[in-house]
Amino acid sequence: MIRAGAVLGVMLIVAGCAEQGALPDNPFAPGVAKRGAAVDGATVGHRLINAGEYDLAIDAFSRAAVETGEMTPEILIGLGSANLGLGRLGAAETLLRQAVAADDTSPEAWNNLGVVLMEKGETSEASEVFRRAYALDNGQSDSIRDNLRLALAKLDRR
Repeated sequence: MIRAGAVLGVMLIVAGCAEQGALPDNPFAPGVAKRGAAVDGATVGHRLINAGEYDLAIDAFSRAAVETGEMTPEILIGLGSANLGLGRLGAAETLLRQAVAADDTSPEAWNNLGVVLMEKGETSEASEVFRRAYALDNGQSDSIRDNLRLALAKLDRR
């Protein structure tokens, strides 16, 4: 009896909304706004990484690569960072090494490569990579400085 009353109440609320025009005549989701500006896939990928959605970020960076027709250093860094977030250290290392080979002026790429190396236990190479990232960044990033300090402290403990 209570269920029947609840269902009837919901139906009355929905019927009331339909009378006021709140429900569309078409039950399907709206289509794509073709006049709207599309957001770059790399931008979407970076936003997804910041949100912790690494699988979706990989998809977005992959779409960006298809759109541009090449694997730019930015896309390689994004893919490497997303794989790092997922714990796929081998894939992340490969992609980040490709990124620094393509453009060795990105502190973000060097820093993320250093993080991968630290996770793999390759502390001495990681400290050198962090030094390069710190130099390229001119000491502006606290996270790169902290990573360098951590790597150097681990080396001293050996």
